[in-house]
Amino acid sequence: MRRLEDSGYANVGKTNLHEFAYGITSENEHFGDVMNPLDADRIPGGSSGGSATALAAGLCDAALGTDSAGSIRIPAACCGVVGFKPTHGLVSTEGVFPLAPTFDTAGPMARDVAGCLAMMQVLDPHLPSTPVDSLEDIRVAVAWLEDAAPGVRARVEAVAARFGSAEMIDFPLPDDVYPLFRREVAEVHGELFSAHPDLYGNNIRSKIERCLQVTDAEVHAAEQARERYRSEALDALEGFDLLVVPTMGTVAPPRTIPEPNLREPVLRFTGPFNMLGWPVLALPCGPAEHGLPASVSLSATWGEDDYLLDVGVTLEEALRPRRPGPPSSAH
Repeated sequence: MRRLEDSGYANVGKTNLHEFAYGITSENEHFGDVMNPLDADRIPGGSSGGSATALAAGLCDAALGTDSAGSIRIPAACCGVVGFKPTHGLVSTEGVFPLAPTFDTAGPMARDVAGCLAMMQVLDPHLPSTPVDSLEDIRVAVAWLEDAAPGVRARVEAVAARFGSAEMIDFPLPDDVYPLFRREVAEVHGELFSAHPDLYGNNIRSKIERCLQVTDAEVHAAEQARERYRSEALDALEGFDLLVVPTMGTVAPPRTIPEPNLREPVLRFTGPFNMLGWPVLALPCGPAEHGLPASVSLSATWGEDDYLLDVGVTLEEALRPRRPGPPSSAH
């Protein structure tokens, strides 16, 4: 935040979020629930739901979010804005209360990719930027469409078709790495939760209790599973420049669905990239079910943040609806 302010960004306020950034709906028993400005009956996503909502409502031009399993990209998808999860460790999380440190990232959110790029160039002053003139030479792998709703699938397929080469591949989803995530949460919260369990909201309390039950054997197996997954993912993407997937398999879900029932389907396509540590860009790609925005995610391998953002700027321009020009003069 200090770097952004020093470069000319003005801090206009603190937005609400899911308690301890540990949730996907931004329902908060202490400060109230975040509402989705596109549809009040739909979740705004979380945990950085307030940041996405402020952008979608026109209350700010840029926002910061944190992302441990999708907390930037899920609200970006639900609210029709852009979110970028950088390579793990690229942006400092100093001063941010942790959730699961080897999964935690901080990154920008904006109404367009250029806004995220501008923020990243402040957050990482060494980040280069080389405009991508054309998508024709970019080879993309496409995955996970079989589990997406028809409208979302069609929008993601249309995005993939913008590139010079697009091929469906069987990109792996991880085995159970989440015991490692839960152990890290337990280590962060163990002492605080032991002293003040009554101060935690019900939604978070049940998660912390589950985290505290993870065994050493489960953690060891999860560590090995993460290493296997990282190797399998690199092998699967060999020969391609980018991976294109749905950010979520659906548009923003209804608020009536309890958060525990939403976690698995909503995190299905976002959590894997925190396990990999790869950068991911989520951007809206047109209306889908119920007229709500679909969101597509582009990912590159570790450290290719600049390339991913530069491609994103060009892709966003290609997706932007063209206004009809004036009629040609008759001769």
